[in-house]
Amino acid sequence: MSMSNEYQPINCDDYDNLEATCQQHLTLTVELRNGEIITGKASDMVSRKHIEYLVLEDAGHLHELRLDHILSFSHPEIGKVVVSEP
Repeated sequence: MSMSNEYQPINCDDYDNLEATCQQHLTLTVELRNGEIITGKASDMVSRKHIEYLVLEDAGHLHELRLDHILSFSHPEIGKVVVSEP
């Protein structure tokens, strides 16, 4: 997948896993498709203009990560999940 502006929904199982991490407020290490790595507490999933985002909180800063830009996310309790397109 390219880093285009057209949103590509992610696999439903991966979406559900991300939603569960938000409910548990787990601290995730997220690798984006551009190679950037961000660590923060999963706090919410939001949708704006038909684009879905994972909200991570890190030291009072909020990061909104487009779901289709996430390559993988990990936490010791769940291991590493590689995000796939539907």
